[in-house]
Amino acid sequence: MAFEEKRAWALAVIAVAGYAVYVLLVLNGAAGRPLVEAPYVGALLWTILLGIVAGIVSGIWFGITARNDGLQADERDREIGRFGDHIGQSFVVIGGVSAMALAMAEAPYFWIANVLYLCFVLSAVLGSAAKIVFYRRGML
Repeated sequence: MAFEEKRAWALAVIAVAGYAVYVLLVLNGAAGRPLVEAPYVGALLWTILLGIVAGIVSGIWFGITARNDGLQADERDREIGRFGDHIGQSFVVIGGVSAMALAMAEAPYFWIANVLYLCFVLSAVLGSAAKIVFYRRGML
């Protein structure tokens, strides 16, 4: 398995796991209150921060193992990475537009922050999934 494919798997797992932890923390923090009154900012910041750190650590780990194995990224890896990133970025745009619409509708900050976070997670998962599919089935 190529270094970049391993990294894509790791980033997808990290994104899903981090978001699952965030959702559980927010739901537990609600404790019977309406969801918009749940404390979410701390959980949001910590899960994002830990996700970033986990992504960096996994990238370093896979980079070290790839160098020890004599593997380096080639043109195919760069193309797959670029196309996967472009596909994943679609959800960043969807998140931005959705957050803007919620802000114009004067929705609570809770919903604006959560739609942005969800779209960032979906962007990471979709981009990683696209890279994995490109590695497994090839690019069209």
